[in-house]
Amino acid sequence: MVSWLPLSARSSAAWAGLAAFAAALFVALLQTRGPLTGPGHIADELDRVLLWYSEMPRAVTALLCGAALGLSGALLQRVLRNPIADPSTIGIASGAQLALTLATAFVPALIEFSREAVAFGGGVIAVAIILGLSWRRGLDPVTVVISGMVISMVAAALGATIILAKGEYVMSLYIWGAGSMNQQSWDAALAIAPRFAIGCVAAVLLLRPLAVLGLDDAGAKSLGVALHTSRFLILGVAIWLAANVVAEVGIIGFVGLAAPALAHAGGARTPRQILIASPIIGAILLSLTDTSVQILGSGTADIAPTGAATALFGGPILLWLLPRVRSADGRLAGMPQVTLSRVARPWLALGLLASATIVIAVVALVFGQGPDGWTLATGTLFTDLLPFRGPRLVAAGAAGAMLGAAGTLMQRLTANPIAGPEILGVSAGGGVGLAVVLYLLPVLNPAYLVLGIAGGSLVTLLIVLAVASRSGFGAERLLLAGVAIGSLCMAVISTVLAQGDMRSHVLLVWMSGSTNRIGEIEAWAGFLAAVVLISPLLFFWRWLDILPLGESTSRSLGLPLTASRLTLSMFAAVLTAFASFLIGPLSLIGLIAPHLARLLGFVRSQQLLASVLTGCAAMVLADWLSRVLTFPYQVPVGLFAALIGGPYLIWLLRRGDTHHG
Repeated sequence: MVSWLPLSARSSAAWAGLAAFAAALFVALLQTRGPLTGPGHIADELDRVLLWYSEMPRAVTALLCGAALGLSGALLQRVLRNPIADPSTIGIASGAQLALTLATAFVPALIEFSREAVAFGGGVIAVAIILGLSWRRGLDPVTVVISGMVISMVAAALGATIILAKGEYVMSLYIWGAGSMNQQSWDAALAIAPRFAIGCVAAVLLLRPLAVLGLDDAGAKSLGVALHTSRFLILGVAIWLAANVVAEVGIIGFVGLAAPALAHAGGARTPRQILIASPIIGAILLSLTDTSVQILGSGTADIAPTGAATALFGGPILLWLLPRVRSADGRLAGMPQVTLSRVARPWLALGLLASATIVIAVVALVFGQGPDGWTLATGTLFTDLLPFRGPRLVAAGAAGAMLGAAGTLMQRLTANPIAGPEILGVSAGGGVGLAVVLYLLPVLNPAYLVLGIAGGSLVTLLIVLAVASRSGFGAERLLLAGVAIGSLCMAVISTVLAQGDMRSHVLLVWMSGSTNRIGEIEAWAGFLAAVVLISPLLFFWRWLDILPLGESTSRSLGLPLTASRLTLSMFAAVLTAFASFLIGPLSLIGLIAPHLARLLGFVRSQQLLASVLTGCAAMVLADWLSRVLTFPYQVPVGLFAALIGGPYLIWLLRRGDTHHG
């Protein structure tokens, strides 16, 4: 007989105590709220208005959103048989947010018609792409999450581009997108409550398919379940619940991941038990988080958007769950190994690649759009345009070269063919370092900013490597560890952005990756950094060839593992820092340049040089396209490169071309 008790007695008591603590914390928040100024009766009336039309709706909205996300996460984890699935890790929330951003910017009538329908459409499209990428591998857990991560990055780049084009709304859209729970009425609570109730009813009606879907596909079909129909219905309910939350309050990350995981850890085993416990736990988690960010804030300002703060507990929970993740086979999920043909004469091919890079740079310098249409700049016109085009071209090329080198180092260090500064969270860690410098130093010295980014990048990379080393993760779990740590870093960045002051502006400009601000000093500094940092790597070619073979082989060949990893990690971090300082953290060039080099047939030591040249050419091309395609407007080159790199990574996942030469 199936017990209706969702948790063990001890866990139930613990969560009841935590719920009581959440209620006490909310009461403490009300008691510590500063008194309103004005005549006595007016102040009392304003105090009542604030309580009943701001504080109470916010508290109820947090409970409802947490419950809806907990239920959504439980449904997703069951139907996908994936312990780390939730609306944020598989791209549903990012797809919904991007759809809302696009509609707000270009078709506001859709927002007036139904915000929830727009968000639901975005979530459905995101899931459709993910299913298309992972269906052939039976919805392999790692493939699903990696695909969701790619979708989220592309959506973030496109959304940031649109937001930057609407300059007067930049900060408010960023704060909303990070999951701000501020309320001025009961509208959000009244909108979510009936939809959550409908979602609960739908989940109850789908209990039998949910129970059967815990089996493999053959077992489910043998019990007479319409497998695909049931799966799509359950996915639809989960997407609908998450989309409603995004439509009302923005992205609230990791609650849908944490609630079912904690329910399972507390003793819930059957689908019925998990579906009962997950919404309750999700409501408690989000309520605690939301009350905490208010208490820790100053005055009426929260210390951080609630959605960003949830990553502070979601990231560690994701790390805790990683040992439970099982790939369909021993290889990187979604990435079957194939053998690529090697170029016959690599040094001649490198010369041709260098020549092609020079041609692209020359075209970018002399060819472009102006008030009179397309022009070829020669003579006086070329001389006049060179001070504007030259520095940004040099900076873009240097950044691309450094990212190509950094990506190659990371892929060799981790023996992971889709490792890169953005994927492993190293770029986000650089953002945390930058934020620390902005807080500690009153003067914005470029040298200190680069040091801050380098320090944050290095610490993040070392943490990722340490987690992998201690926990024995495979290549795919290393990626997920990077996702978790990157999420923590992005929570810190979102907190700084939410302050809305000059530090937020500096951080936002950096995240956009615009080369418009590049002058001769930055260009020459980037060029010299590329030469100084890339040249020594040629002496480490033996390390780069041996490290992917594994620890035992590396030791047997006399490789100093600790020294080699630390040295290469420092180079990778500093290369990432300089490149990110010039073009922002979202370009994905550090991932795609080594792959493009391998697709051209370069392996072993030649791959490093080819990655440098490929990254340089790709970034120069991206900078030129970002300048001419939307003339007279310009898309920041870092974001534009991400819009190119994201679809490439999606194609890579689909093609399964990851042989690590």
